Amino acid sequence: MSRVASPTLPRTGGAVVVGAAPLTMRDVVAIARHDARVELDPAALRRVAETRALVEALADDPQPHYGISTGFGALATTFIAPERRAQLQASLIRSHAAGTGAPVEREVVRALQLLRLQTLMTGRTGIRPVVAETYAAMLNAGITPVVREYGSLGCSGDLAPLSHVGLAAMGEGRVVVDLSEQDAADALSAAGIEPLGLREKEGLALINGTDGMLGMLLLALHDLARLFDTADVAAAMSIEAQLGTDAVFAADLMTLRPQTGQAVSAAHLRRLIADSPIVASHKGPECTRVQDAYSLRCAPQVHGAARDTWAHAHTVAERELASAVDNPVITLDGRVESNGNFHGAPVAYVLDFLAIAVADVASISERRTDRALDPARSNGLPPFLAHEVGVDSGLMIAQYAAAGIVSELKRLAVPASVDSIPSSAMQEDHVSMGWAAARKLRRAVDGLARVVAIEVLTAARALDLRATLPAGPATGAVRDLVRTVAEGPGPDRVVSTDIEAVTALVLSGAVAEAAGIAGDDAGYEGGHR
Repeated sequence: MSRVASPTLPRTGGAVVVGAAPLTMRDVVAIARHDARVELDPAALRRVAETRALVEALADDPQPHYGISTGFGALATTFIAPERRAQLQASLIRSHAAGTGAPVEREVVRALQLLRLQTLMTGRTGIRPVVAETYAAMLNAGITPVVREYGSLGCSGDLAPLSHVGLAAMGEGRVVVDLSEQDAADALSAAGIEPLGLREKEGLALINGTDGMLGMLLLALHDLARLFDTADVAAAMSIEAQLGTDAVFAADLMTLRPQTGQAVSAAHLRRLIADSPIVASHKGPECTRVQDAYSLRCAPQVHGAARDTWAHAHTVAERELASAVDNPVITLDGRVESNGNFHGAPVAYVLDFLAIAVADVASISERRTDRALDPARSNGLPPFLAHEVGVDSGLMIAQYAAAGIVSELKRLAVPASVDSIPSSAMQEDHVSMGWAAARKLRRAVDGLARVVAIEVLTAARALDLRATLPAGPATGAVRDLVRTVAEGPGPDRVVSTDIEAVTALVLSGAVAEAAGIAGDDAGYEGGHR
């Protein structure tokens, strides 16, 4: 799965204020992955209290109001007497906490809890302020509810995952604190947090949201911004080491096809291999090659299309971050209205779209790795970049690993959002499967990082083997970084150790930083075109 932050990471110095303005991707990553502190905006808390007064007035109305004085889903027309409504809310959480399978990653749980907290702070859900305060306190105390892999269909929100969070806030179920799994009641008590006793509307408000799939989308977008930059670095190293040309990346050629992402990647490639003695060595008339293979020549077109996909997904994520997703919802003029905003289709589609882009970027990366290992196509490099051909195998099996991952990424690129299985006695007869799309994207992001790391490792060795000429400044800096964790050419050694070490550099952003092109917006200022 995708990189998971350690629960023992130190907290960041600054706090993230929830409720004053929509959270950003960086805010979510800071809290979910790096344990930044949560603060609640006082003005937003006052709006929460004002909306709660409306709900309490409706609770006294003899006319039924969905989610306040009625049951839920297929039981939406069943009136619930006032003395049974607290039980109704608790029963809702308990019955919907139906997850199964392995626990999901800590950062995913923290992201979904934070995003639900943001919606609660909009004042559109009808909760009491103490509910939002409890969620913030749990996040700040490092209390992470155990949320399991399976259970969400991604339609009426990520119901099961969010219910496990609500269950923990009630002092029930299991949580993890400092890597130790324990009863939620014990963890809340140790942190001085009073378990919630839910009242009208509150159980529903805790679980009707797309927060799980959105949290995973935001974490993936953060990681993919780095990985797409790193893919450009890997491509530049491969092009240089395989004696490819940079002429095809010229700015005037890019303007003939004004795709935004393509221009960004081409500019990266031009900068990364500028002033390379290796590239300069074969620019004269003695070079008879007319065109490089597609995996070299078309890198900006493929990487750029992935960047444009990222930009579209980021736009959808920003809209979701500015949303108040609940059902029913309290409108600005005080009405309580049912709606369908909980459907996960907008998020599910872009999760699947990103998985397609990830698979293709990995595919073209693996092809460049394979070319470097083939003496018929590498322009003078030894077979498999082996030290002693016939005795050593070099990086032969590293390419096998990349190929195996690429094959899996193609399977993970099959969309989840085209599927739908009806539920709740056909009341929820079309669902998004957005949670499933998010889960497979997390695995795909991890796979891409490993494929790109194998290309970086391979290209670094290939540059070393062009011993008569130095690498360019940027690619040479990356090669030198790789050499801090993996030795250069020589007799065979355990390749897995080197792959894991370089993968860690890739995931941390160190490779892109060493090349001087690191960012977290995939080349778009502020995440936009």
